[in-house]
Amino acid sequence: MKQNSPYKTVKFLFSLVYFLIGFSVCAQEEPAKAGASAQELADKLANPVASLISVPLQNNLNYGIGAFNGSKYTVNIQPVIPFKLTENLNLITRYILPVVDQRDITGENTHEFGLSDATVTAFFAPKTKGIILGFGPAFLVPTATEKVLGTEKFGVGPSVLVMHQGKGLSVGFIANQIWSVAGNEDRADFNSFYTQIFLSHSYKSGASLGVNAEITQNWEGNTTMITINPSIGAVTKLGDQVVQFAIMPLIPVVGPHEMKPDWGLRAVLAFVFPSK
Repeated sequence: MKQNSPYKTVKFLFSLVYFLIGFSVCAQEEPAKAGASAQELADKLANPVASLISVPLQNNLNYGIGAFNGSKYTVNIQPVIPFKLTENLNLITRYILPVVDQRDITGENTHEFGLSDATVTAFFAPKTKGIILGFGPAFLVPTATEKVLGTEKFGVGPSVLVMHQGKGLSVGFIANQIWSVAGNEDRADFNSFYTQIFLSHSYKSGASLGVNAEITQNWEGNTTMITINPSIGAVTKLGDQVVQFAIMPLIPVVGPHEMKPDWGLRAVLAFVFPSK
């Protein structure tokens, strides 16, 4: 199949991220400091409800999907914005807006490009010691620009986070259950459960190693998707801007043939705005 410029760009991005991670793993802790040490920032970034503003750009590339051996490239724009409600309670808002470029998914020689549906989550996160908790609503917002890229449904449901974090070690899970409550009556209802179970270890240099499992259960379609994703990452600085790089293979374990890729790769570039 003929390579096109977007995919060449993606390959270059993955190569660049891999190089920069290797460079920053060897770097000293001092260049990544911006009000907190590199390891402290890495730990905060591993905590989904940390009081830290970040704007991750998560690049996902999957090959070998379905009957036509399709490919799918998704950029998830994922800003995290915290709000201080009281001395002991924060509201952490998380937004996921996917931009999708897919080929040979809906049929042979087909191509779709555009926005998919957005997910917005608001976690109420009390300040606790030991176990970190977060809970609140999750919303599915029908922002898709093409019919096949979205549900044409508005959805809502609960979300929860439970994790334990010590210096250099983070372990826990994040989950949500969303039901459709309004939208195009001619489209199938949305009823989906998602969870991510994660474990990561950070180092003084700002480097981190980890693994997570992502599980999506579509109750309406009675399908389950599971991927295992080992990762390597690093916190460093590009000029004055604190950033985190991460790269990981996406290893499909369970999934229906029409949705399960043969393999995948994820590269993340997160812009970090540490608290003073």
